[in-house]
Amino acid sequence: MKWSDLKNLKNNLAGYFDLSGFLIPQAEAEATIREGVSFRGINILILIVAIFIASLGLNTNSTAVIIGAMLISPLMGPIIGIGLAVGIHDFELMKRSFRNLMMATLFSVATSCIYFMISPVNEGHSELLARTSPTIYDVLIGFFGGTAGILAIGSKVKGNVIPGVAIATALMPPLCTAGYGLATFQMNYMFGALYLFFINSVFIACATTVGVKVMKYHIKDFSNAQRARRVRDIVYTIAILTMIPACYLTYRMYQQSTFTTNCERFVNQQFVFEGTQVLHSSAVMKGRNKTLTISLVGKIIPHDSLLLAMTDRLPDYGLGGTKLRIIQGDSPANFDAAQATSSMLRDMYQVTQNTINSQRETIDSLRTINAEMTLNDTIAARITPEIKVLFPEIGDIAITRAIVSNVDSMKLDTLNIALVSYSRPMGAPQNKKFKEYLEARLQKKEITIVHAPLK
Repeated sequence: MKWSDLKNLKNNLAGYFDLSGFLIPQAEAEATIREGVSFRGINILILIVAIFIASLGLNTNSTAVIIGAMLISPLMGPIIGIGLAVGIHDFELMKRSFRNLMMATLFSVATSCIYFMISPVNEGHSELLARTSPTIYDVLIGFFGGTAGILAIGSKVKGNVIPGVAIATALMPPLCTAGYGLATFQMNYMFGALYLFFINSVFIACATTVGVKVMKYHIKDFSNAQRARRVRDIVYTIAILTMIPACYLTYRMYQQSTFTTNCERFVNQQFVFEGTQVLHSSAVMKGRNKTLTISLVGKIIPHDSLLLAMTDRLPDYGLGGTKLRIIQGDSPANFDAAQATSSMLRDMYQVTQNTINSQRETIDSLRTINAEMTLNDTIAARITPEIKVLFPEIGDIAITRAIVSNVDSMKLDTLNIALVSYSRPMGAPQNKKFKEYLEARLQKKEITIVHAPLK
């Protein structure tokens, strides 16, 4: 490719990013930003109403309500005002924007705190908890959101950029969460949420400053370059210091995600047994302490051998140093399913109860068979006194049951047999009568009498 071709390609690509013809005059953009900086009269009332709406959304775990509050909120104004002030060296605007942002923050936290103090529901939902653990991704969201915001303000084409930035950067929910933490004395909620708000504010302001430079806004005060440099250094230092905890939290999130993924892979590949299955697994990492708890149901496996074998395989999955806990066996006899709060415990209890019921049925069936066999073994002795009176010709008698197999059809059948020896011959009518007596007395449909000397 020739140098001229490369130059043409560069010019063509640069044309896509040419802002000339798309930007409004600097004075018009500045007027819009300066108007949004003020927090007096109607603006402060709208902010308070938006905080109440956001608090209701967090209280009811409603994403739609929270989004509505973000669209109403005027919080973006003073933050973009700070970024503009740093970019054009307008120190009076910077002080006014910073002062209004602080007042807006205090009003927001106080309003949210009051709401959650009087709210009958003070339970932390997922939308609330999500505002307490900021990461480097929140830094990027704040920066790119602020970039989109200043470009939209400075351009002729507004579109839906500003509402989209308000939703993406989520300035309202962290302040409401901070109020919730203050109202319920959960300081980890309050500080985590305030840190998230601080991240969003700092990087929206930084992105605004960068956007102002890209759009080549004229500097207002050239007389104090040293002061402007000092302010710029302070802003950059604050931005870097703000990123450090977020980077650490992101690293911890990555560690937790990797640990959880490795645990799932370990359980899925190693805990595959015939007659035994994994009911539940839980991976917990607190600092350097890592624990994997696995609950098994089904056929009991020797615990010590299983634990030793599986612990040796943990390093193969990047889980070296993880404490492995394996739970298997029956539930306590006094376990109350109505009090089980986790689905795992309820499922374990149900499976155990089904196993116990099946075993109980088997035991009852074996008891019935054993009772019948005991009855057959003793029935002859119990009816001997009656036979001695009714049929004095009988010398000895033994009653048993046999399984008969038909040689041709291979069909099995049960045969009730009375082995009889006679002290003296007994005629056919008497034999028939004796057979009917045994069938009635023993409650058997058919009894086969076999003459056999028993002594």
